[in-house]
Amino acid sequence: MNKVLVIGSGGREHALSWRLKQSLGVSQIFCASGNAGIAQDVTCVNLAAHDEIVKFCHKENISLVVIGPEQPLVDGLADILQAENIPVFGCSKKAARLEGSKIFMKDLCKKYNIPTAAYGSFSDKQEAINFLEGKNFPIVVKADGLAAGKGVFIAENKKDAIEAVENMFSGEFGTAGSRIIIEEFLDGVEASFFALCDGKKAVEFSYAQDHKRAYDGDKGPNTGGMGTYSPAPVVTDEIRKEVMEKIIHPTMAAMEKEGCPFSGVLFAGLMLTKNGAKLLEYNARFGDPETQSLMMRFDGDLFRLLLSCANGTVEEKFISFSKQAAVCVVMAASGYPAAYQKGSIIHGLEKAGAFPNVKIFHAGTAEKDGNIVSVGGRVLGVTALGDNIKEAQHNAYKAVDLIDWKEGFYRRDIAWQAV
Repeated sequence: MNKVLVIGSGGREHALSWRLKQSLGVSQIFCASGNAGIAQDVTCVNLAAHDEIVKFCHKENISLVVIGPEQPLVDGLADILQAENIPVFGCSKKAARLEGSKIFMKDLCKKYNIPTAAYGSFSDKQEAINFLEGKNFPIVVKADGLAAGKGVFIAENKKDAIEAVENMFSGEFGTAGSRIIIEEFLDGVEASFFALCDGKKAVEFSYAQDHKRAYDGDKGPNTGGMGTYSPAPVVTDEIRKEVMEKIIHPTMAAMEKEGCPFSGVLFAGLMLTKNGAKLLEYNARFGDPETQSLMMRFDGDLFRLLLSCANGTVEEKFISFSKQAAVCVVMAASGYPAAYQKGSIIHGLEKAGAFPNVKIFHAGTAEKDGNIVSVGGRVLGVTALGDNIKEAQHNAYKAVDLIDWKEGFYRRDIAWQAV
């Protein structure tokens, strides 16, 4: 029997742990370090340092490590585990630059003719401001490094663009903004596309649509994601084929050529324009909250699928999805994505989670004195299945309405594009 260790403590890791637990031949799932909801489904362990993780894997005879968040990938955890002959689902430090550096990603796209927005990259503030001269607006300003999904600013005019540039260079996003990208604004519909990779080959996994803005009607600041639904009707069979042929496969070939073959999950953030699909950004891991919707629909063998990627021979036969649709509604702490309070008690979770076809994935939660309390910005991902997106949406909000958490907020229009 196999033991699996999942790294991370968010909604994505809860969804992965929950689904992995249902794989044949898996005897135990550990999660480091998990959260209050994950602890209800699997065994949480407190491991932070890389050497602690390695020791634990040897001691417990772990068959597979699944790395959830981007930071451990950028820090090289997968390389350390591979050097110890511990199978790991997640890319190398070199390959993680696809997410860790937007400049690396854009330069790769330019070199290998992968469709993306026109751009300039800068490490000097004045050069970046000069570049804005004579440009069309709106325009997009991005921090080069990891900024928890928040280092992107759409400037409607030159004044706003200069302010965004100055904020990034002044350290608003720490070292992530010490280099920046300014790129053309692409008009179209956004979609999230996932491919599983083994270093040489990539196969399509699934796709979804995310809601980045904080408030209904796509208003308010950008967040890490306020909800998702899958499948996304806007991603047609024709688009799926185009994305694999023009974006995913060329990226895999380019990464191999550059000496950093990609293994793990390649998450392409796409803009579907009138001139075809264009790459907005790459993530080197599963999306959050997309994973919550995807794992609700997934009914293949996740353990054997991810292990096949780790072993260098991705096996499509383990990929299978329900024909049902899934909708995930994120409940966040008031104030998010700016300053928010921690420590408020959340009531009604048991009642809400008792609905058939509903699973509440925890992100920023902890247990205190027998209560579930909020400790993060995005706190819960209330996820439901339905025979179509409208039914899944209805089921998700039925559960949301039973959760009593006055210090939280959520959008009431998740999946409006499809409904």
